[in-house]
Amino acid sequence: MNSQTVRQLVPGPAGAIECAIDAPAAPERGVAVICHPHPQHGGTMDNKVAQTLARAMVALGWRSVRFNFRGVGASEGAWDEGRGEIDDALAVIAAMRRDGESLLLAGFSFGAYVASEAATRLPEGRKPQRLVLVGPSTQRQKMPAVPADTVVIHGEADDVVPLSATLDWARPQALPVIVFPGTGHFFHGQLGLLKNVLVQQLRGTAE
Repeated sequence: MNSQTVRQLVPGPAGAIECAIDAPAAPERGVAVICHPHPQHGGTMDNKVAQTLARAMVALGWRSVRFNFRGVGASEGAWDEGRGEIDDALAVIAAMRRDGESLLLAGFSFGAYVASEAATRLPEGRKPQRLVLVGPSTQRQKMPAVPADTVVIHGEADDVVPLSATLDWARPQALPVIVFPGTGHFFHGQLGLLKNVLVQQLRGTAE
């Protein structure tokens, strides 16, 4: 993301997992783990939306950790249809979260599905302080219910995951969805606005 980004390998269930870490100015509020879009469709931790999520977290004082799912970049293993990718996210959280540290969990597209599933599997007392889902994969994956304060952002003109699919998922939960008018799945031309909205939404998150 920048010259200060630290690349590191951590152990995972299918072998080493490649991570990219961006640290804010001290003091840190906690760690934010970010899940990238679908690896079968070119998704990596260097995806621009994933990087925008990281920039927003760092601006708010969170140590940001992006990582490549198994079989992507320097991460070992092979695509596991979403099952193993959730295990990868949990392994990164376990490796990167310090004792007693606050956690923020975020994801874009397929990564939003992984983040939401990973959140459900963390034990009580270890749950994330906030969950952030951008363009969540609500049509192709069975997304779980999420906490009421989850930040959900979707493009009105998303041609990969229809806005209607995310509204259908959110409606039974009475979960608000922030809609970017006229915006497609990858938020082209809107990344600056996306960062600003993320910062506004997360500014009040407790440490």
